[in-house]
Amino acid sequence: MPITTAVCNSFKEELFEGLHNFLLTGGNAFKVALYTSSATLDATTTAYSATNEASGTGYTAGGGTLTRIDPALDSGTAVVDFADFTWSTSTITARGMLIYNSTNANRAVSVHDFGSNQSSSGGDFTIQFPAAAAATAIVRIA
Repeated sequence: MPITTAVCNSFKEELFEGLHNFLLTGGNAFKVALYTSSATLDATTTAYSATNEASGTGYTAGGGTLTRIDPALDSGTAVVDFADFTWSTSTITARGMLIYNSTNANRAVSVHDFGSNQSSSGGDFTIQFPAAAAATAIVRIA
């Protein structure tokens, strides 16, 4: 089964349980991990796993810690955004990524399929997050 872009079902429930704090000050730490085309990630993913995680020069298992931007409301939709993240001078091939809460038992937030393998070869591998708007934010609740 492939990587399928989705907000994780467990994350939706855990929001009501108060397990995810996205505030810039005093909030949880969130990470992004890269995965190969052999990974099976979708809405049923509940937590970070090293199974079929990408590897390579400049990439550390578990991925990288994201810098988040405080949640906001845009036209009635709650949005969360992160600063773009770069693995510098890296050699990596990845098909998708998982955003997860590393403060809270590595609980999954969302899965994203790149559409095809993306690679870097001794250069930058950058995740460019979309604008924090109702129609584009990486994590949004309408």
